[in-house]
Amino acid sequence: MIEAERITQQGRPVAVATAGALGGLAVLHGVWAFSPWPLESRARYAEVLVGVAEEKLPSAKATLGVAGLLSAATSLVLMRADVVPRVGPEWLPRWGVRVLAAILLLRGVAGLVVSGFGRGNAPEAFRRLDLRVYSPLCLALAAGATTTALLPDEASS
Repeated sequence: MIEAERITQQGRPVAVATAGALGGLAVLHGVWAFSPWPLESRARYAEVLVGVAEEKLPSAKATLGVAGLLSAATSLVLMRADVVPRVGPEWLPRWGVRVLAAILLLRGVAGLVVSGFGRGNAPEAFRRLDLRVYSPLCLALAAGATTTALLPDEASS
């Protein structure tokens, strides 16, 4: 029991930081559904943040969908760490955070491979940021989600 309490005390701040980053990304995606902020144009936004031509940008509805998924991920992380009350089946936070960790790990590794080896046809500005910011952020969030997923059930319920 003492070991579980120690793990929970150390893991909870990681979960809160992970949830904070996911929540911030959810807000950004909500903004991006309607604005290219902080960039000056949708063309530049498409090039730098999405890695596509402007005419291939995802729709506002799709971008809001991503914002919704990031919000759900934020909630799952906070529920798993017992920061907010659990909603839904008992297994949902445990398995949801595991799936989240796997998705983030896959995105992080795929970004490093694709951008690092020059695969695909993404603009150089996107590739540079994918290697320096986007993929490392996904890998850090995957580590945070993994830490949260590994919290003991008896300490996190």
